[in-house]
Amino acid sequence: MASICINDTLTDDELRSILSKLENDKDKEIFGLVCKRWLGLQSKERKRLAARAGPHMLQKMAARFSRLIELDLSQSVSRSFYPGVTDSDLVVIADGFRCLKVLNLQNCKGITDKGMTSIGGGLSSLQSLNVSYCRKLTDKGLSAVAEGSQGLRSLHLDGCKFVTDEVLKALSKNCPNLEELGLQGCISITDCGLADLVSGCRQIHFLDVNKCSNVGDSGVSTVSEACSSFMKTLKLLDCFRVGNKSILSLARFCKNLETLIIGGCRDISDESIKSLASSCRSSLKNLRMDWCLNISNSSISCILTECRNLEALDIGCCEEITDAVFHGLGAMGTEMRLKVLKISNCPKITVTGIGMLLDKCNSLEYLDVRSCPHITKSGCDVVGLQFPDFCKVNFTGSLNEPDVLL
Repeated sequence: MASICINDTLTDDELRSILSKLENDKDKEIFGLVCKRWLGLQSKERKRLAARAGPHMLQKMAARFSRLIELDLSQSVSRSFYPGVTDSDLVVIADGFRCLKVLNLQNCKGITDKGMTSIGGGLSSLQSLNVSYCRKLTDKGLSAVAEGSQGLRSLHLDGCKFVTDEVLKALSKNCPNLEELGLQGCISITDCGLADLVSGCRQIHFLDVNKCSNVGDSGVSTVSEACSSFMKTLKLLDCFRVGNKSILSLARFCKNLETLIIGGCRDISDESIKSLASSCRSSLKNLRMDWCLNISNSSISCILTECRNLEALDIGCCEEITDAVFHGLGAMGTEMRLKVLKISNCPKITVTGIGMLLDKCNSLEYLDVRSCPHITKSGCDVVGLQFPDFCKVNFTGSLNEPDVLL
């Protein structure tokens, strides 16, 4: 019988079908090593790529990976001295990767508005853009992206300190499907800007305005009502203008809220937190409220007993919290799902309270008790506390903290 060559038998479409069945990236790379034909098909079908390359190399990549959907050119913080991607690179990207939907340029210090204008003009299919800590960017370039990439669903601008409310107006006007927006450290963002944003973008489920010091109750309340059906994650770290009005608005409208960061919002008190616990009892998973100095046992007890799906809680530096916060756990009919608890600098909590917690919580993975004078490793050993086998207890600060509450 004459031998049969697979390349003479199978069409390109049939080979693509075979390639699509390979789930492992390594297997896909091996597919391309068979011959030049298979390499060409594998290259054209590749969807994701992470690289560091200048304009010449990017042109070659664009020719080879013509159907690329995700491109990651971000830099690590440790390489922050290096400019990374530049405006000339973005011209090549905008012209060569027309199918691109996801672009990550985080920490690329060489990018300016000129490069962003190229992206807006060339990548009409773009759905996700991360330009966090690209510190030269202003409203002009980012508004051009909003106007040109109107299918945008995710935008991260953390650390872009020149961004103002004008960008939020452009997003509201052009990007009605926006779902995720990161504005951490964008200090010029105000309540008026947030109101403009949600007048057109009502599907936002993730909003990070950590350290946006001009955001207060008015803006948060407007966002809560406009995005009530979608909002799941809201980050308000160190937004000192945020108080009880914001939390009561979230409790009233955002019944599906899963993550709330309000650390450093010192005017928040028990009244609003109790309302939140009642309204979001089924949805709330992560709550950070360190340095909320007006919080007492009554509201935290409500959170622990009513929010049955709670997985992470930070009440660090809430100095009035005592062991009594754990008293209500004994009446609970089911085990807690809590995985992360941070109570650093809570001087009135003792090993007795931790014992009450452990009686109802076998899922604990991380416990932060730094600067709690009545909770020491030796003290826990003396009373015979039994932590779950996989639980890390941070007594002195030597352990890496989980990032779930950042």
